[in-house]
Amino acid sequence: MPCARIRSRPIRTTGAESVAGNDWVMPDWPAPPGVRAAVSTRQGPGISAPPYERFNLGASSGDAAEAVAANRAEVQRALGLPRAPHWLQQVHGIDVVEVHGPASADIRPRADAAVTRVAGEPLAILTADCLPVLFCAAEGGEIGAAHAGWRGLLAGVLEATIARMQAPSSSLLAWLGPCIGAASYEVGEEVRSAFVDTDAGAVECFVSTRPGHWLCDLTGLARRRLAQVGVERVYGGGFDTLTDQRFYSYRRDGTHSGRFASLIWLS
Repeated sequence: MPCARIRSRPIRTTGAESVAGNDWVMPDWPAPPGVRAAVSTRQGPGISAPPYERFNLGASSGDAAEAVAANRAEVQRALGLPRAPHWLQQVHGIDVVEVHGPASADIRPRADAAVTRVAGEPLAILTADCLPVLFCAAEGGEIGAAHAGWRGLLAGVLEATIARMQAPSSSLLAWLGPCIGAASYEVGEEVRSAFVDTDAGAVECFVSTRPGHWLCDLTGLARRRLAQVGVERVYGGGFDTLTDQRFYSYRRDGTHSGRFASLIWLS
């Protein structure tokens, strides 16, 4: 599947979202009834102090632990979640957790994706430029969520998530959440070569900027990966976390960047 042409201007979100005030972004996709999803913004009702102000949900970002805990509790309250979300210890890998029951307050599985067929168990992915991808079965009984930075995307985290779902890939819907945009994401030759060496068509997702450097269309690469395993109904995209101040961006803010969450659950 070809990549969208990389633009020279910041990408505006069109058809990718509906906004509930400034606190949340609600995915605009034809998910079946009973599948719910939401993305937090840094403008939510949190208590994180500068430079994380104000709704930081990342426990490993350097923010005060009590602030992050309070903000995570607010996620459950604000969205009316039946139980606390399943937070992961994300490591840019391809491990997938299958959720069968309530999350433990003391254990964060070391994984970059999760799937479940149990109602009332919210899955959560934390990002600040990487790509969050939400999945659901067309019949509504199964969901998944994955963290796809370029390393995880290259290693196959999306394919690993789909493989753990019982629904056939042809029946899945995917939504691409906020990540760094193609016009903002400059990478080195090693990143481009890693993708092109395994998929020659991926060359369409890179545009040269200066010797040895390229603009990278992360969502375009994800769409290619999804199409190759039979997931054709793909929605979302069109965000740019670096230019959109609603979202945390590691490339913009460095080590003082917080994290926002993309959540999905079965009601």
